[in-house]
Amino acid sequence: MSSKPELAVMVGSVHLPNPVMTASGTAGHGAELGAYVDLAGLGAVVVKSLHAEPYAGNRPPRLHQTAGGMLNSVGLQGPGVEAWLEDDLPPLLAHGARVVASIWGFTVEDYAKAAAMLADAPAEVVAVEVNLSCPNVEERRRVFAHSPTATGDAIAATVVAGRPRWAKLSPNVTNLTEIAGAALDAGAEALTLVNTVMGMAIDPETRRPTLGRGANGGGLSGPAIHPVAVRAVYDCRAAFPAAPIVGVGGVTRGEDVVELVLAGAHAVQVGTATFAEPRASARVLAELRRWMAVHDVARLTDLIGAAHDPR
Repeated sequence: MSSKPELAVMVGSVHLPNPVMTASGTAGHGAELGAYVDLAGLGAVVVKSLHAEPYAGNRPPRLHQTAGGMLNSVGLQGPGVEAWLEDDLPPLLAHGARVVASIWGFTVEDYAKAAAMLADAPAEVVAVEVNLSCPNVEERRRVFAHSPTATGDAIAATVVAGRPRWAKLSPNVTNLTEIAGAALDAGAEALTLVNTVMGMAIDPETRRPTLGRGANGGGLSGPAIHPVAVRAVYDCRAAFPAAPIVGVGGVTRGEDVVELVLAGAHAVQVGTATFAEPRASARVLAELRRWMAVHDVARLTDLIGAAHDPR
């Protein structure tokens, strides 16, 4: 191929120069990765999920390495939206990054408050990812993303953000497309698929769970969940052919991006790989470019959903 492959994509109304982003919770709240990666060269930087108010997170230990990835129970620790806007966002903007702000809450009101606090954020905050894998205290702590009704309520409440909203959904359900439909019907412009898979590790020496949340375990991420993410993207693409989708889960290579795009994703996020290799997102992007050149693919958009094409 004589010219460089065209990587630009649209995630709904959001234009990205390429499809590779960081994943929420794996790249910090601001420009932490700026010493390793050209943040302006990524599609976008998705920051760690923010509550409207500061939140301390869960008790330690919070991380446990597994054979195929990592268990975490960090518990969405964060400074709150106001402090993030004042302290963490400016360094990101100084690096030239496009930013996706991620928000979460225990109640629908929490989501609405966090979204409203982002309404006057700079234009470089191109979207709001609504992390729905949080316990809903109004539904006896049932996770928002496990209920179509709660999902729809939270998405509808975040319209006050005044910018595109991406619904980040959980794979720990049997009716993912039903929940995805509820999110889209309530105003989500895109789906982010998927969050972590519920898991647990037990220390044979102490005979107790390894994470500080004990019997509540933690969320499994990394290569082990990549096939789960591919299936989720594929199923939602089949159910909602016009819906923009962001694929996330175990992306460690350029070919992982291609796989998610073929399943129906318009863009992807690199997460757990970043902990071991801060430059992972940039490397994955470079590998994607090489793969497209070798396979004579001129435009990434030609691959989106191609696995669904009848033969």
